Amino acid sequence: MRPVPSMPEPYDLLIVGGGVNGTAIARAAAVAGQRILLVEQGDLAQGTSSTSTKLMHGGLRYLEYYEYKLVHEALAERAIMLRTAPHIVWPLEFRLPHMPSMRPWPIVRMGLWLYDLFALGGSLPRSRGIRLDDPALVQNGGRGFSYWDGWVDDARLVVLNAVDAAESGAKISTRTRLESAQRQADQWTVTLRDAAGAHQVSARTIVNAAGPWAEQVLHGQLGQTDGSHIRLVRGSHIVVKRCLSGNHAWLLQQPDGRIVFAIPYLDDFTLIGTTEVTVKDPTDTQIAPTEVAYLLDAANLYLRTPLRDEAIVGSYGGIRPLIDDGTEAAKAVSRDYRLELDRNGAALLSVFGGKITTARHLAQAALDRLGIGGGDTRERPLPGGEFTDFGAFLADVRARWPFLEEPVARRMAHAYGSRIGAVLGDARTPDNLGADFGAGLRAQEVDYLIDYEWARSAHDIIWRRTKLGYYLNPAQIERLDHYIHEAVA
Repeated sequence: MRPVPSMPEPYDLLIVGGGVNGTAIARAAAVAGQRILLVEQGDLAQGTSSTSTKLMHGGLRYLEYYEYKLVHEALAERAIMLRTAPHIVWPLEFRLPHMPSMRPWPIVRMGLWLYDLFALGGSLPRSRGIRLDDPALVQNGGRGFSYWDGWVDDARLVVLNAVDAAESGAKISTRTRLESAQRQADQWTVTLRDAAGAHQVSARTIVNAAGPWAEQVLHGQLGQTDGSHIRLVRGSHIVVKRCLSGNHAWLLQQPDGRIVFAIPYLDDFTLIGTTEVTVKDPTDTQIAPTEVAYLLDAANLYLRTPLRDEAIVGSYGGIRPLIDDGTEAAKAVSRDYRLELDRNGAALLSVFGGKITTARHLAQAALDRLGIGGGDTRERPLPGGEFTDFGAFLADVRARWPFLEEPVARRMAHAYGSRIGAVLGDARTPDNLGADFGAGLRAQEVDYLIDYEWARSAHDIIWRRTKLGYYLNPAQIERLDHYIHEAVA
């Protein structure tokens, strides 16, 4: 049996979970000067944080459940992220067709007015009434509303949090599993397992940010008996060939009181979601046929030409770890978060719930609970976000690397922002960037993702770092996987 190596000096914080909450806490704590180790059993953002609806939003529908504090906080965070991460977060207009059989016009108008009020001081336009102008809609020419929220590349938000944490001194260990932890008065002794085997580390505080696995980790590897319960709710999405024109999204009210989003996705698709299905297992992410039918029906209620199964090019489901507050309907369960601090010995902070939009605020609140000063990231750009005007930045990218095809230049400008030069270097032709894996993905970009963003498989790159999985065929993906395997061997 391989011996377990001796432990070095204790970390200040050992963070379990490489999703948006874990990486945001790692970033803030590292900026505050703490000695940080973050461990993730898979890839960064491999779970819930890459399977969201890709929205940086206040949550208009949360107003119906009187979640005013959550909406106000989320809208304030939306403004911060639009300013500090303009490459991966940008404004997105939403249009809401009015159906008199659902929410009455005055109620919707009042909700949007309140949403505008909570967002005062932000940079986005206010809501307004409009005439619908998309011939694909049954209600074309009818009345509706327009309001603004934000789009986010969810997985890149997680990765860039981790990059900033690492550059501030944190250690990020992916594909590393927490096996057990023994608690003493002033520190934890933790056994971890990675590809090289088991090893031990010590930490003064553990932060349990395992998302859908948080309760399992708390009662299993951490050996605790108390703590909140979480409710696992699967949110599923389908990706279809582009079925609505324009660069705006649609908010589609449903007869059951829910709303479904139809969002322009990449260049060629529409993202439709989401469902809300309570599950027992954090790995139960496979979209069910009933969910597919629900989402198609939700869109077809508004579309002049109905979508069929053959229009679907992809689907995904993510498990939301919501605080179990006893609410019967999944749609009514709070999306707020709860931080539970246990100081019965070495400190343990467990994170329950939360949403993409409020992760930065949650991280600051976590540091406050732990009594850690500093770490304020409100004015700190995420890596690559050191500019203000994306249009001007994209024009500079086109001028410096004119050989890039338009979709490739735009994708890379969004993904890497002002760090795109570290990826493309002094390349003057596409061939300077090495082997072509398809859809503009070249070896030099792959090397960068391996060296600086913890990518270790084709799936890491095509579904989380770039979203190019919708454009590559199986042979190209196999070739990419072989290249990565050789590079990291």
